Amino acid sequence: MATVSSNLAVLELANNPARADNVAPTDTKALKHHTVKPEHHHPIVGDRVIEGNGTSKYAWQNWQGLQALPRLNIAKRFAPHQRVCIFAPHPDDEILGCGGMLQQLADNGNSILLVHVTNGTQSHPDSKIYPPHTLDVIRPQESLAALDALGITDQVTIVSLALTDGDVFAEQDQFNEKLATIIKPDDVLVTPFTRDGHPDHEATGQVVAAFAKQHNLACYQVLIWAWHWAKPADTRIPWHSAVRLDLTAEQLARKAQAIACFASQITVDESTGNPPILSAQTIARISQLWEVYLYESSF
Repeated sequence: MATVSSNLAVLELANNPARADNVAPTDTKALKHHTVKPEHHHPIVGDRVIEGNGTSKYAWQNWQGLQALPRLNIAKRFAPHQRVCIFAPHPDDEILGCGGMLQQLADNGNSILLVHVTNGTQSHPDSKIYPPHTLDVIRPQESLAALDALGITDQVTIVSLALTDGDVFAEQDQFNEKLATIIKPDDVLVTPFTRDGHPDHEATGQVVAAFAKQHNLACYQVLIWAWHWAKPADTRIPWHSAVRLDLTAEQLARKAQAIACFASQITVDESTGNPPILSAQTIARISQLWEVYLYESSF
């Protein structure tokens, strides 16, 4: 996944509004350069803008609506023989969104196909430490280390679609063509929410959800950046379709260890002075004893 707005280096959205590895930035520098409209509407994600520190983890923890969501039981909902395909717009989204589900799928005996839609090469503009050609190697390696931290490496196969980081919306046709070559008739698909708030996340969600509907495949949409811009009971999220996956303390601890493997995303870029892509608030918000997925047969 990618990152937090105020903690992101400003990405060049002026000429290409889809250009953003991890988030649609809306800090003061972005506003100054007119990359985001003053009313905080992004040309692609609209009012689902990732800015500031976002909604606190405590607000979500204290929301009774979240406590009342029906529980997702992996053993009951996923047959052990089924392959589950997890789509990550950038290497790390699979852990941030699905670190708990990945462990439970492995425990359930499911084989897992991890699809890196891009290699997240645009997360550090102008960086001398993390130029695109370096990130092209580092970020997939960080993903491998994270899977090892979860203890599930043997059950995961990784496929890289090598789409352009920040331009997934513009490459939907290529995306669909690649899906047709890798998805099998009985696969279960897991993708970011179609309105998750990051252009690449929304493009990935929309392409995968449409493919699933066309081929009558089960599809789960995971909330990742939505936890940042949304508020409890936010009407922009279809909570009636939401299910909650509860994690054990051990599973959460392993998820935290996996997140720590993404050094490029959690450390200061000394060459630019920019703070970590993933802020402490972002990591805290995503490191809960639950994950939330949206599921409807019509997806």
